Amino acid sequence: MCPASPIRKVFFGLPDRRQLFRMFDRHAQRPDRQEDDARALYAGEWFEIAATDHDHMFEILPPLWMRGDMFAMREFLAGSVTSVFFALRIDGQLRHFHGYCDLADETSPDRMRAAIIDRESRPVKAMTRTERLEHIWSATHDDYRGYAGERWPEAARGKRTVLFYGGRQGTSLVLLDGLTDAQISAKLPVHLRYLPDAIAA
Repeated sequence: MCPASPIRKVFFGLPDRRQLFRMFDRHAQRPDRQEDDARALYAGEWFEIAATDHDHMFEILPPLWMRGDMFAMREFLAGSVTSVFFALRIDGQLRHFHGYCDLADETSPDRMRAAIIDRESRPVKAMTRTERLEHIWSATHDDYRGYAGERWPEAARGKRTVLFYGGRQGTSLVLLDGLTDAQISAKLPVHLRYLPDAIAA
C-alpha cells in the first residue's frame, strides 16, 4: 500500500501541538509498516504550521542543512525522506510550513517551496476533492480511521477507511476514497464545507 507522491496539501488551518505530532506520521497505522518502502507515501505531503512550532522544531536538533527560508531535519522518516520546514513570505505575510521531501532528489525542497507558494497565493480559497479527503484523514482520530483488512473485498484491502455516522442508518466503516460528496461535506468542519471545488492543487 504505497500510492501517492505528488506534492499535496494534507491539512487546512493550523494544527495545535497535539495535532502537529500526529500529523508528522499520518500513516502510522498502516498494516505493512515494517515491510514496505514508504518514501512515496510521505514524500510531497505538506501543511501549514504556527511560527512557534516552526521555531520549536528548529531548536530540537541542529538542522541537517539550512538554505535561506528552509531547513531540513537530520532525522529521516522513511529512507531518504525527511521533514523540511519553510518560512515563506506570501502576499506580504510571513507564514510557516512543514513538508516531507525525498532528499534523494536534490530539487525536492525547491519544488515543494514553489508548490506551496503557488497553492497559497491563489486569490480564491478552494479545495480539490483530494484535498478534502486528505483533510478528513488528517483530522480524524486514530480510533476512527484505519485500513481495510481481510473482511473487505481483496481489491479494497489496505486502502484507508474512516467511520461515518449516517444518522438513522447508524455508524459504518467506509473507504476514504469512496466517500460521496454529501459524506465528505458532513465530515468537513463548517468553515471548509462550502468552499468551491478547485481544479488543481
